[in-house]
Amino acid sequence: MIYLKVEGPAGWHDADMVQIAPTTGLSFDADLIRKYDHFGPRYTSYPTADRFTAGFTAEHLVNALFSRETEGAPQPLSLYVHLPFCNTVCYYCACNKVVTKDHGRSAKYIRYLGKEVAILSALVNPQAPVKQLHWGGGTPTFLSADEMTQLMRILRDNFNFAHDAELSIEIDPRKVSGADIALLAQLGFNRMSLGVQDFDPDVQKAVNRIQSETETRAVLDAARAYGFRSLNVDLIYGLPRQTLSGFDVTLDKVLRDAPDRIALYSYAHVPHLFKPQRRISDADLPSPDIKLAILGRAIEKLTGAGYVYIGMDHFARPDDELAVAQRDGRLQRNFQGYATDADCDLLSFGISAIGKVGTTYSQNVRTLDEYYDRLDADALPTFRGWQLSADDLLRRDVIQALMCQFNVSFERVGGAHAIAFQEYFATELEALKPLVKDGLIEVASDAITVTRRGRLLVRTVAMVFDRYLREQREQARYSRVI
Repeated sequence: MIYLKVEGPAGWHDADMVQIAPTTGLSFDADLIRKYDHFGPRYTSYPTADRFTAGFTAEHLVNALFSRETEGAPQPLSLYVHLPFCNTVCYYCACNKVVTKDHGRSAKYIRYLGKEVAILSALVNPQAPVKQLHWGGGTPTFLSADEMTQLMRILRDNFNFAHDAELSIEIDPRKVSGADIALLAQLGFNRMSLGVQDFDPDVQKAVNRIQSETETRAVLDAARAYGFRSLNVDLIYGLPRQTLSGFDVTLDKVLRDAPDRIALYSYAHVPHLFKPQRRISDADLPSPDIKLAILGRAIEKLTGAGYVYIGMDHFARPDDELAVAQRDGRLQRNFQGYATDADCDLLSFGISAIGKVGTTYSQNVRTLDEYYDRLDADALPTFRGWQLSADDLLRRDVIQALMCQFNVSFERVGGAHAIAFQEYFATELEALKPLVKDGLIEVASDAITVTRRGRLLVRTVAMVFDRYLREQREQARYSRVI
């Protein structure tokens, strides 16, 4: 057993010690986490989005799409649509969103999404199968039933969806009914992610998100009744007024609902970057020790209930496709987190959306006015991006292997990129020695393996291979590792 001492204020009623049982695939070491809990990227891409430059234009994206069409058989696609509208603001949120109750704004936005979809779809093979679609936000279900139907019709009219495509959507359980879930199923959605964060009423009041267990369970029950095959619940630890005992209750309630996946995010308090967070009092935030204790308890409960630790902040049931993809070596990270298909180019639509085509990344403008102006001029709304070099592709491969499989084979990477791994990464292997000494990783003659003790800190390991981070240490831009 591992024991974590909790330092709390006078009158603290939770137990002083949190007992963490060793778990399959993961070991919780509080001292190690404290030592390495620095700022660092989440590596939904490499290079990371903060490296993108305005030198990459819409013309570069078009050229990448043309190159894709010279590769023979139609290559599969993944689609992402960013729907930024929300009825209310959650104070913790760091998403690119537009808070409004005016549905005239969403109706206009869909018209312009139609323009962007028409431009991009004309540049790809019409037979290219769409294997994945994700609607994110914001709150996608801000859209009315007619608007959701219209948007899905636009996408299906312009792209060739595979019969077994994964269609996922982010849901605010406070804003949907059983009829809404029925409509989403009718439109083809088969995966759903629900925001919960915490069921504790004091926490919900502090972050301006009042959401009952009853309404959340009603959405989960409806989704199952209408055939959704994978349900994800999002939780956040480190929120204001959060306590160990309170979050314990939230975990029990979530586990009773048995979602297929659980995302356990760390709250990053950066009010200088995100204005809504200025409404959160620093005094209400749990101390670092309490926040760490909450994480430890969550890991104990989730793994004890049979969930597999996928990586970063994701857990899944052993039969979920995310866990299966990890076992099969197909798991990858993209701009939506962990995903099951590594062979798809990603086309993204809407403000701030990021796509990946071939060896390029591209990002759309961030505001509605810019987005509309570009499309009114019949131009793609791309405002920055990145053309990956051979070194970028190599390092992306290494970082993906660490983040998804916790293992890097020197032979596999060296063969794929025509390099001698130990020579090419001599500097990095030297930099890894302190991590070896502290037990985060093991370095053999043929591979690097992230240990059970190091898996929660895999971002720290990946950062060693980030050439841009080494050259320009701007860690303050990132969230903490834990």
